[in-house]
Amino acid sequence: MPDAQPSVASAIRSALLTGDAQAKVMATRQIARDWRLGRLAFVFDCAMPDEPARPTWPELLPPNRMPKRGKGGSERGRIALWHALAHIEFVAIDLALDMAGRFGAEMGKRFVSDFLSVAADEAMHFALLDRKLRTLGSHYGALPAHAGLWEAAHETRHDVAARLGIVPMVLEARGLDVTPAMLERVTAQGDHNGARILQRILDDEIRHVAFGTKHFDELCRGRDEIPQETWRLLLKKHFGGRLKPPFNDSAREAAGLSRDYRAGIV
Repeated sequence: MPDAQPSVASAIRSALLTGDAQAKVMATRQIARDWRLGRLAFVFDCAMPDEPARPTWPELLPPNRMPKRGKGGSERGRIALWHALAHIEFVAIDLALDMAGRFGAEMGKRFVSDFLSVAADEAMHFALLDRKLRTLGSHYGALPAHAGLWEAAHETRHDVAARLGIVPMVLEARGLDVTPAMLERVTAQGDHNGARILQRILDDEIRHVAFGTKHFDELCRGRDEIPQETWRLLLKKHFGGRLKPPFNDSAREAAGLSRDYRAGIV
């Protein structure tokens, strides 16, 4: 008798518990490929860890202890920028894996497919940014990093609507807002390779936010809720209820996150 297929949940859990950055990237890409090729069973036979494994470095600090980046045009400032972005993308791998593994049984195969593809994208983004750091004579882990990025995932671990509403539709959507200004600065510095990386990330993140918005809308309508009203309630509960400009409305609209979501809160 042939061996049974490994479960998608066990594969995701294993990747989440992989601390080494490069090994996590490889494991994540392999899961996405195996899922796409039908090599993983749609079975959720194990729980996701409350905290993913992380590499020994970077040192994780609370926001108020993070060193200032320095001037954006200096070598130190450039390295600090790319390191901060690499850390965001590294944590985003875990966020997407956890989304698929924690809520996939409830949400279905299409949900798992969408967020495993997000995880593979985030792994690719991290690899590009780590390579960028190495061209600058640095590497991921060389500087301290923000410790708070996993907090939103931990706080929303019991509610898929809250997880969708906060992680893709607030945190990732914020990336849509701030990346164009970064892209402009990097281009003005003559860093065309860096600009290509940022443009690739921006293009992919529109799709990621769109996945979050799509599943959030479907979930709310299945519960006879108005998505915009539910999202505003979740924003108030988990994020203080306010968002600060600037807003990249064209990118947000492309991701299905129309202005009416923000009505009355900005």
